[in-house]
Amino acid sequence: MNPQSLLASAAINIGLAFLILSLFSVLKKQPSNASVYYARPLSHRRQIPVHFPSSPLRRFLPSLDWVFRAFSVTEAEILDAHGLDSLVIIRLFKFGIKFFAVCSVVGLVVLLPVNYGAQEVQNGSYFTMDSFTISNVKIGSNRLWVHFVCLCFISFYGMFLLYKEYNEILIRRIQQIQKLKDRPDQFTVLVREIPLCMEHKARDCCVDHFFRRHYPNTYRSYQMVYETEELEESVSHAKSLSRKIEDMRKSCIANKSNNRLSLLGLLHRETSKADSDLLEEKLQALTHKIHQLQCRDMLQKKELPVAFVIFKSRSGAAAAAHLQQHSHPLLWITELAPEPRDVSWRNMRVSYKLVPLYRLGVVIAASLLTVFFAIPVTAVQGIAKYEKLKKWFPPATAVQLIPGLSSIVTGFLPSVVLKAFIYIVPFTMFAMAKIAGCIARSKEEMKACNMVFYFLVGNVFFWSVLSGSLLDLIGEFITQPKALPTHLAGAVSAQADFFVTYILTDGLSGFSLEVLQPGMLIWDILKSCVYGSQRETSPYLYSFPYFRIIPLVSLSVLIGIVYAVVAPLLLPFLIVYFCLGYVVFVNQIQDVYETTYQTCGQYWPYIHHYILLAIILMQITMIGLFGLKLKPAASISTIPLIIFTLMFNEYCKMRFLPSFHHYSLLDAAENDELDEKCGLLELHRENAMNAYCPPGLRPVNFMASESSSTPLVSSS
Repeated sequence: MNPQSLLASAAINIGLAFLILSLFSVLKKQPSNASVYYARPLSHRRQIPVHFPSSPLRRFLPSLDWVFRAFSVTEAEILDAHGLDSLVIIRLFKFGIKFFAVCSVVGLVVLLPVNYGAQEVQNGSYFTMDSFTISNVKIGSNRLWVHFVCLCFISFYGMFLLYKEYNEILIRRIQQIQKLKDRPDQFTVLVREIPLCMEHKARDCCVDHFFRRHYPNTYRSYQMVYETEELEESVSHAKSLSRKIEDMRKSCIANKSNNRLSLLGLLHRETSKADSDLLEEKLQALTHKIHQLQCRDMLQKKELPVAFVIFKSRSGAAAAAHLQQHSHPLLWITELAPEPRDVSWRNMRVSYKLVPLYRLGVVIAASLLTVFFAIPVTAVQGIAKYEKLKKWFPPATAVQLIPGLSSIVTGFLPSVVLKAFIYIVPFTMFAMAKIAGCIARSKEEMKACNMVFYFLVGNVFFWSVLSGSLLDLIGEFITQPKALPTHLAGAVSAQADFFVTYILTDGLSGFSLEVLQPGMLIWDILKSCVYGSQRETSPYLYSFPYFRIIPLVSLSVLIGIVYAVVAPLLLPFLIVYFCLGYVVFVNQIQDVYETTYQTCGQYWPYIHHYILLAIILMQITMIGLFGLKLKPAASISTIPLIIFTLMFNEYCKMRFLPSFHHYSLLDAAENDELDEKCGLLELHRENAMNAYCPPGLRPVNFMASESSSTPLVSSS
């Protein structure tokens, strides 16, 4: 890619970002858009945190008020209002800023002069990205030892920041768990593969007998899980009928006041009354059916081998969750229950014995998607390698007929096309994760995070590197097949220019579109055109998309780390990327997205793993590049660095990871003691007894459209 293409990509992305962010700052000040840009405060019936300007001129002038407000939000405010999971996202962006700021100083002050001054440009040819990368260093040059020293510094600095972040997140996790002492999941254990009681032909009596016998001092009660799909559909249908009846009543009242003397109005009123009576009859019949399905005899026939067991104390629940209950490892399987709003009720129907098969099917499907996605990635790299593409596909020279078009096609278009294809991947992977048998929605998102990240690493990073050099290698591979590994080792540095354009597109244009919310905005405009002033103005509230944000940002971290020593000119772009991302997602967390569950920071171990993988990948890449530059001593010296990094990873697993996967007995006992002193222990366990009632068993007052959390059928 020539400098003109790189400049064209930068200019287009900067221009688009400026335009979109200016438009957003104007739209955010319009009261009519509050349901899009202030969905979270409106859903909590709180006052919007800013005042809309009264002056029309100020309302239609772009401003940076939202940026200043984002920078003024403290970590303590995010933690109190949104929980530790949201703070983890912000800490990821802060990590990127701190890490790449130091790396940029090292890269621009030390590595860039070393790379640029290694060889002189001959015959007046233009400078390329290669002039500032390790590719410009002569084979066997002692300048490569500077790269080795910088590699060691960046590796150790990255591990230092990772350790510090892991430790701080763990401390905040322990504090958060102590603060959320009233959560029912701290008293509850999920039990799976419950055997059938042959005497009573049921499982609920078996649960009660087992835990009363083996946990006589700590066991309190239990809640069975049932196959309630038919019941939930009936309840959903009844709620829909209730809403229709209520709407018809309101419409009838409005028509009565407007059409008192109109014959047509009277006729419409009689017709509406007849329809309303018919719907009420249907609702009564459906209500009777629901009550029949909710009776104990009917439910007993639909028992699942799953139950939520409630204990008298947190320490009792923690002890039971981590013990093997039976000599047969596939009976009486226990684990700490997810919080009630995090439970994936549909996956409770999946037998624990079949979960590995479900997960294998998901892995196969994800692998097939990854292989299929290699086709558009190869096409994108064909566009980016325009000079080589012309040799293999002569009609492509028609692009040169329009001045400046080739720079846009090779500099901006490939990253945009790749980003468009990538956009659908997280949602596809999340849909797959939902059928993997996870018992909690948070586990589904974590599984989706893993699948999306490795998909992006495999396709966007590795396959972009390989396919980007494919057009160069086709001829040489036929004549010199043994030279293929050498050429592939050099492909990483050759793709630096493409990844600069990718970071620009993903950061500037991508984050700008994220904050603009164009989909929701267009939908809101369409609703206002169709329904006018009578449209519902409920806020467009959605849960935070961890499965989409974490892998995409982690991929940018990986690209930056791998190219930190290879192409230091990429690093300043990453600082802009993370600064803009920080501002955008503070705004989104504060005003747009809702916290639908709280894992107390369990996403951070995944982020830690992704970043550490990037550091190891950087070291392996440098071993190949040192070998390519005929500097075997530097390659051999990098091997102990990799071993140290792997040892650091194992230490972090032992030091931090168990505290993220388990609720320690010490913390549970301390929280129990605090509750006993305050007299809250009995209240908290009483709340836990009613928290895990399946959705279909919660009584509903259909005419009032309100639900209660008190179960119709209790088990104790």
